[in-house]
Amino acid sequence: MNFNQRVYEYVRQIPAGKVTSYGAVAFAIGAPRCSRQVGWALHSNPAFGEIPCHRVVFKDGSLTDGFAFGGRDIQRAMLESEGVEVSDDYKVDMNKYGWIL
Repeated sequence: MNFNQRVYEYVRQIPAGKVTSYGAVAFAIGAPRCSRQVGWALHSNPAFGEIPCHRVVFKDGSLTDGFAFGGRDIQRAMLESEGVEVSDDYKVDMNKYGWIL
């Protein structure tokens, strides 16, 4: 399984109402120094809707300006539709909503 496939497989497991960070995904798939590459993989998500890339945020809980499917307002709406609270400055409380397999 190549890098992107490992990213997609892991991200598919993030439950609705939870988020994780790019770095946590990288660590979980055995590539702890590759959080930026996780972002690139998710930016080219081949199965939007099936691979919930909107559930991956920065380690401080910030949403990305470059959300591949419409920007951070769309990412915010998708997370909020799952019950995740997003602050006015586009951050998620990682202590409350953070997930690690």
